[in-house]
Amino acid sequence: MSATAEQGREVPDTDTEVLPAGLADAVRATAEEIAELLRSASDMGAPVPGSEWTVGEVAAHLAQANELMAQVAAGLPRSHGDGTPQSIAAANEQALAAFTERGAEPLAATIVTQADAYVDAVAQRPASETLMTPMGPMDRAVLGSYLLTHMLGHGYDLARALGRPHGVTRARVALTLPFMIEAMPRVTDAAATTGLHARYAVRLWGGGRFGVTFTDGAATVSQEHPDRPDCTISIEPVTFLLMALGRCSPVGSMARGRVFAWGRKPWLGPRFPRYFKAP
Repeated sequence: MSATAEQGREVPDTDTEVLPAGLADAVRATAEEIAELLRSASDMGAPVPGSEWTVGEVAAHLAQANELMAQVAAGLPRSHGDGTPQSIAAANEQALAAFTERGAEPLAATIVTQADAYVDAVAQRPASETLMTPMGPMDRAVLGSYLLTHMLGHGYDLARALGRPHGVTRARVALTLPFMIEAMPRVTDAAATTGLHARYAVRLWGGGRFGVTFTDGAATVSQEHPDRPDCTISIEPVTFLLMALGRCSPVGSMARGRVFAWGRKPWLGPRFPRYFKAP
C-alpha cells in the first residue's frame, strides 16, 4: 500500500501505476477542499461571480459531473451532449434542472465520494482503454486530468464567491495539461479561426510546453513546439489555466507581467485565447 502525498490516505499501488504521478492525490485533495468550501458557506443561494449559477448550483453541477466521470471510468456508458461546447452546456443546464439537491453537506459528500470512485475505478481497469467522455474519446489517465481540470475551474469559482483561497496551484496545473492538449482541437472556434494560418509555441513557467498549429479553422496540438513558430507565449501556470477556462483576460494578465509573447508575429499572443470556446 502507498499513502497519498496530500491527504495521507492509503490507496492501492495500482493508482500510481496507471495514473501520472500525483494525479490521484490531486483529484482527491481538490474534491476535499471543495467540500470544505461548501461546508463553510452560509448561503448556498449566493451568486457566483462571472456565472449565472449560484453556489448551490455550481456545487450540484460538480456533484453530477464527478459522478458521470466516475461512471465513465468504471466503463459504464454515459451520454452528455455530442462533444461540442454548445451541446455540453445545454446538457449541463438540463441535468441541473432535473437535480434539485442544493444542500452543502449532501453535495460536499457526493463530490468527495465520486472523486474517490473515479480513482478506485482506475485502479481496477486498464488505463489505456479508450472511453467515450463528454469531450470525446480519451483514456482513463486523460479522463482524470479532465476531472481535475473541471474541479479546479469550478472550485475557483466557489472560492471567489465565498471569499476563500482557491486550490489552483502550479503542481495541479501541470496535471491538467494532458486533458488541455487533448481538448483544444475539440473546442477550437471554427468561426474565429477560419482563414487563420499560425503556429504557436507555448511555455509554462517552471516546465510544461506544447505547440498549436492553426490551419483555416482547425487546430493541431502537440507536446512539442512547431518549427519556426510565429508566436511564442511564456505564461505563469496558474494564469494559463484560469485564462484557458475563461476566468481571466489575456490583456490584464500581460499587463501584470504574467504572460509574455514574442516572435515574428507577437501580436498573435493576446488573440490566442479567443480561438477557443470552452463548454
